[in-house]
Amino acid sequence: MSEQDAGPGEWPVLVRVPVEPVEAAMEADAADAAARHSALAVRGPLFGVAAQDRDQDGGRRWRVVVEVTHGCPQQARDALNSLLWFRAKDVAKDQEERRALLAAVARLETEAVDELTVLDIRYRVVRAEEYAALDEHGGIETPRPTDPEPLTLDWSPGAGARSPRVDDGLVLDPDAPLSPLQAAERVALRPLAYSGTTFPAPVLADSARAVESHPDVLLMPAAFLIVERSGNGPWSPGSGLQATAHDARRTLDFALTWMEPRTQGLIPYDADHAVDARRPPAENTEAAGAKLKELAAAADRLRAGRCDQVEAHGTIYRIARSRRLLRWGPHGPERPRPSDISTHAPAALHPRLDEDGTVYPDEAVGDESPS
Repeated sequence: MSEQDAGPGEWPVLVRVPVEPVEAAMEADAADAAARHSALAVRGPLFGVAAQDRDQDGGRRWRVVVEVTHGCPQQARDALNSLLWFRAKDVAKDQEERRALLAAVARLETEAVDELTVLDIRYRVVRAEEYAALDEHGGIETPRPTDPEPLTLDWSPGAGARSPRVDDGLVLDPDAPLSPLQAAERVALRPLAYSGTTFPAPVLADSARAVESHPDVLLMPAAFLIVERSGNGPWSPGSGLQATAHDARRTLDFALTWMEPRTQGLIPYDADHAVDARRPPAENTEAAGAKLKELAAAADRLRAGRCDQVEAHGTIYRIARSRRLLRWGPHGPERPRPSDISTHAPAALHPRLDEDGTVYPDEAVGDESPS
């Protein structure tokens, strides 16, 4: 039976029992997490761009070239637009290559394109479902002991620029061997579809249709973000996805010491950049000083170890473990669905670049090229 003829429960999964100590530890860690977290919360779709060389001889592997973290399809298309524009500006070897890249950019400036081929590379806007595991009390899963962490924990302000990006170098290979627990999760999530009256009918129809058109799923590496909750309210996201738990903790450290004091009016927005909850302004009220100390103390607890939850001013901040899955069909990863909504239309994003590699920075974005 060919893959094209296989039903959702018949797509093959290659299972490999972990034998290396690190792999065995990760599998044991996953088993412990599965025992503690028996439910899932689906947050919604995320979008990115994957690419495939046309000379793969029928291979099914794709590589992520735009991280699958964007909130709507057009944001991913815009990121592809920028990727190709800079490739034309900085990488193209000659006029012919640059001309091909610029033609693709021109399409992305005016059309909601979800797939195009440029210089024998196929680019596709892909759709992933973001979800998180929940325990019996509705608590969102935190990082696992075996999740990747940098050897040296860098808390300096510029550390984020040196950190790995989400999905950097990620290859999507549905035929790669999986551990037993990974395989079980993958098979269990194949029927995942939206349900309930809170979703519009077109969204429900697209979700059900996707289970048939893309019957397999591919699980992406975990990512991490800040979630927060006040009182008995629901958890809400407080940051974008980060590649490591430490990146998310460092983001929370900055939010607690720099952003929150300004948002709450404890430090003026026009104060010196170095002024924060740890280095408060010289002139401050007693009440503001106490609130700044509470924020600084919460941030300090993050730095004391692998701390994944702190509380300040009645709000609980948690480092959450985010998971994503891509639906996969006979022709590769799923593209955006008709019911997926974009927040804006395609548009020109960069100055005009000609086929010789000359940039015209004085021309406003969107200006017509001279005839």
